[in-house]
Amino acid sequence: MTMSILVADDDPVIRRLFEKRLQDAGYTVKVAVDGIEAAGYLDRSHFDVIITDLVMPGDIGGIELLQIAKERDVLTEVIVITAHSSIDTAVAAMKKGASDYLEKPVNFDELFFRLDKIAQLRSLVRNADDLRNAMDVTESSAAQTIQDLEIAAAGFQLKLDRIDDILRKSSLSDYERIDKALQVINE
Repeated sequence: MTMSILVADDDPVIRRLFEKRLQDAGYTVKVAVDGIEAAGYLDRSHFDVIITDLVMPGDIGGIELLQIAKERDVLTEVIVITAHSSIDTAVAAMKKGASDYLEKPVNFDELFFRLDKIAQLRSLVRNADDLRNAMDVTESSAAQTIQDLEIAAAGFQLKLDRIDDILRKSSLSDYERIDKALQVINE
């Protein structure tokens, strides 16, 4: 499954570089010129990963975009891009839910490694959900089967009790007892 990625950065060169490299790697990519545009995209679409610059002009910077993204969907992974001088801010972003941070200039091998880890984690979560659903179906099916077997066993026990009563009746001939017992069996 191809992950969808939203890139938010006010630098047009960086935006274009991210867009091209990510698309070439097979990701579905949308770019936003700032946090406000990115927040608008989040209102209209779901993204698996958001890559955002921490410092952007306007009222919505990287931290605010992170918060908006997590409010929309806690499973959205956010990677923040930071200049070396603002690593403390990046660590603060991770405390608020960012999955990772990268320093500028971005090492794309490192970015792709982190995106692969996110994809693997998503795959594991999906597989765990599939297993959980399969277990729920199996458990439900097993419970129904057990209930059906218990009902069938109770029905057989009733027939056995009736046959036992018929076979113990001394007022009937052997032939009549066998005939009535066979009738109960064939019901």
